[in-house]
Amino acid sequence: MPELPEVETIRRGLKSFILHKKIKKIEVFCDKSFQGNPKIAENKTVKNLRRFGKALIIDLDQNLSLMIHLRMTGQLIYDGSSPERYAAGHPSDNFTAELPNKQTRVLLRFNDGGTLYFNDQRKFGFIKILETKAVEDDPFIKKLAKEPWVMTADELYEKLQKHQNSPIKATILDQSIICGLGNIYADESLFSAKIHPLQKSGTLTKEETKLLLKSAREVMDKSIASGGSTMATYVKADGTKGDYLELFAQVFRRENQPCPRCGQKIKKIKVAGRGTHICPHCQTLKEGNRHA
Repeated sequence: MPELPEVETIRRGLKSFILHKKIKKIEVFCDKSFQGNPKIAENKTVKNLRRFGKALIIDLDQNLSLMIHLRMTGQLIYDGSSPERYAAGHPSDNFTAELPNKQTRVLLRFNDGGTLYFNDQRKFGFIKILETKAVEDDPFIKKLAKEPWVMTADELYEKLQKHQNSPIKATILDQSIICGLGNIYADESLFSAKIHPLQKSGTLTKEETKLLLKSAREVMDKSIASGGSTMATYVKADGTKGDYLELFAQVFRRENQPCPRCGQKIKKIKVAGRGTHICPHCQTLKEGNRHA
């Protein structure tokens, strides 16, 4: 599943290709992949592209919006007048294959001849049509907490106190507590803040909470600037891969490599069932924080 920086990269890329274009026709090849009546969105013009967490929102005129979630294997591929094909999402032969094909679930044809294909091998992703004014009240969106850039340290600290005995990594992965931190960015944020991922959430001081939030903003800003992490799975809207893991990641997927701060070997452990990367020297576990 793409994390927030990957979806933000997709939003920025696709905006340059479909903004102000009119949807001429929507064809649905898998009912599970499109929620609502596609006819309602036809002959509507793209007014804006937004993002809530990992959900991409395409705002149309006449108070309509399309919510897109790529889930695990979703793809958005745009073919326009240019000979190049612009793609985002799970990379496969679809990027160069003839489309539509057996993995194409929905396609949007635009008035200028361009086509946006929604492909999804495992059919977990979806496109949903809804009124623009109802987007923020959608159950999927409504449960999301604030993102790191708009949340204050005091707000995060208060939320941590409500999950006092949970490991801090498990807590910040909960999208109803803070939105946008997936496995990669949780590891990187905790490393940057020198906080052990098994530390009980309720034991973080206000200063540690402030540093953790600052670290989350910084690592995600770097990832967005570099086009996301991709992990050989997600690519940018122009088909190129993001390079965050190669250029900026300090601990994620770097087990047995030297810590960039102290030189000790990075270790991989399990926290809340997730593979977790730490420096055992820089991220020491405080007394009383052992979890069963």
